[in-house]
Amino acid sequence: MLKEFQISLSIFFLFTCGFLYEMTLKPRCFFSCTPAYKAMMKPEDILRHRRNIVFLETTNRLEPSPLVSCAVESAARIYPERSIIFLMKGLDNNSTHLPLNASYPGFSLLSAIENVFFFPLVMETLLQETPLFSWYTQINSSVEKNWIHISSDACRLAFIWRYGGIYMDTDIISIRPVPEDNFLAAQTSKFSSNGVFGFHHHHSFIWDCMENFIEHYNGKIWGNQGPGLMTRMLRLSCNLTDFREVKDLRCPNLSFLHPQRFYPIAYLKWKRYYEVWDIEPSFNDSYALHLWNYMNQEKKAVIRGSNTLAENLYRKYCPITYKNLIQGKEKMDQGEPKDTLSPTPH
Repeated sequence: MLKEFQISLSIFFLFTCGFLYEMTLKPRCFFSCTPAYKAMMKPEDILRHRRNIVFLETTNRLEPSPLVSCAVESAARIYPERSIIFLMKGLDNNSTHLPLNASYPGFSLLSAIENVFFFPLVMETLLQETPLFSWYTQINSSVEKNWIHISSDACRLAFIWRYGGIYMDTDIISIRPVPEDNFLAAQTSKFSSNGVFGFHHHHSFIWDCMENFIEHYNGKIWGNQGPGLMTRMLRLSCNLTDFREVKDLRCPNLSFLHPQRFYPIAYLKWKRYYEVWDIEPSFNDSYALHLWNYMNQEKKAVIRGSNTLAENLYRKYCPITYKNLIQGKEKMDQGEPKDTLSPTPH
């Protein structure tokens, strides 16, 4: 009996030492780690499915903000059968993950989600075999004051042309699947956004947009290659009228979706996302919510316990981000241990 007890105690001791060793060796992996199988996968293995959701980061930033993390996590949850692609300019061309000595909680959190994949954004490669390639090789980006936005406008068009799927800005929180394959999103009654759109790969509308991008290029006008471009091209193929009720407009080769689908709160009222509502909107007619981060020059953020609309959206649609980057950050600031949660979408 004593011998059996000693054996059991030894096994328990070895297990405990092994666990503590792992925790000491890999502290960043306690709540999220990039699954090993992802490091073995090549971009073409993922992109060939042609039903991807894509996000872009055209600066060198590597750590997603809580809003960016929420956008990506919510998409991963709403579209569990699709690959969520995040192209980041700051990633090394030969790597799809961060160096071992890097510490980016948001990046690690998202990397651990099963259907989220990070890849380097290499414009020269992405734009090849599109009308935008010759433009890119000739332009002097250092003199373009809106280059971050212009390069993003170009990359989203090229990606959707090459691979198909849905492009989304990183300040869009997904709340239910978009039922359309080929669509543009109305920002107002007769003006299109380019913050979210979806098309089959090699769709003629996107090719025409890339040609118009070059033909009417003007980097001094903000949005000329973005929502302005989409609106110009939409008017060529669709008889734009005012929306009636919450009904989408059907055009010959695409659908023009009602502003309620993605922009139920207009850009001039963007602060409403960071306010407390007596009765919060249901958003029953929406597929996703654009939080207008470009307007947020005051750097308003989600604060734990504030009960704002944005905080409640985080709780519901990106709970891992909320637990680890909102609650967890505040607990760490207060010296409390961070909540842990396996970030696999359900």
